Amino acid sequence: MADLQDEFPADTAACVGAEDLPAAVPSGSVDRAVGLLSVHPVADGHNTLVWTLRQSPYHDIDTPDTNVDTDIPRLRAGGVGAQFWSLLPREAASADQVVSDTLEQIDTALALVRRYPDGLCLALTADDMADARNRGRIASFLGPVPGRTLIDGALGTLRAFHALGVRILAPAGAPWADEGLTPFGHEVVKEANRLAILLDLTGCPPAVACQIAGASKAPVIVSHTAAASLTPHPGNVNDDVLLALRAANGLAMVTFDSAQTGDSLHAVADHLDHVRAVAGATCVGLGASFGTEHGTPRPTGLTDPSGYPRLIAELLDRGWPETELSLLTWGNAQRVLRDAEFTARAAQHRRPAS
Repeated sequence: MADLQDEFPADTAACVGAEDLPAAVPSGSVDRAVGLLSVHPVADGHNTLVWTLRQSPYHDIDTPDTNVDTDIPRLRAGGVGAQFWSLLPREAASADQVVSDTLEQIDTALALVRRYPDGLCLALTADDMADARNRGRIASFLGPVPGRTLIDGALGTLRAFHALGVRILAPAGAPWADEGLTPFGHEVVKEANRLAILLDLTGCPPAVACQIAGASKAPVIVSHTAAASLTPHPGNVNDDVLLALRAANGLAMVTFDSAQTGDSLHAVADHLDHVRAVAGATCVGLGASFGTEHGTPRPTGLTDPSGYPRLIAELLDRGWPETELSLLTWGNAQRVLRDAEFTARAAQHRRPAS
């Protein structure tokens, strides 16, 4: 753990000076936040950098670039220890394009990890996540991939994605989960459970999200969302979904998208407070949705990953115990992965591949 404490704080303190902070966040709170993140770094549930890099393949993420909000220096400055790289293709992709687009995304993500071995480390399990942290690397998980890729009963596609390293599947928009799980949809859930692939309910209608959460034997996640009761938005989840996540021991990961949360760090903290109050401290996480080009609206103080200590400092000032903050940043994400792996081991003893 001493190596980890050496890895994050120096860069973070340099990037997050008192002069950069909102007036309501005392610099002492930031020091405490930096210390906490050195031991319990952020496991960020959603970053779209892979798609951005497909448009700009020669971009170097070892060097800060004002045109893109994510790079290794800013991830380190923010205390990010694990990142879930979204592999969702463009929404307009046709059914016959979505599989090839997803494979291109996977190839780009794997190339990204290979290109920066001193900063990034491919992670397939919760143990990989902890090992990468302890070695000063950012654990890199592949997913979500779109559920639309599973067509005509093609569970083999899901197994192929798993073999390539994918660990998250997003059912939203898939015919088998559009208005509720079809018989094939139930088989997808069972096979995802057997493979320890997490189901990401982002974008699912509330009734469908609750149905999938109830059908899955493993915890489910919503990788980037906020509280609909505070900000009505199609991507935000209502309290019924939050309660379903609580019952399923799942995870709602709050985004830093101004349209979903409001335009200030304090507004994001309000959403975290609400999710924590309804879903519980063990079911709230962070999924900022960074990885975009300059100009994407972000809450003040949270314009790139280096802002994480500011947010943690705000939550400290609101009275969040450090034990619950350690769950928010790291513990809840790791627990969901471990629970999914436990469920998969049990399922593999009970049933063959679908």
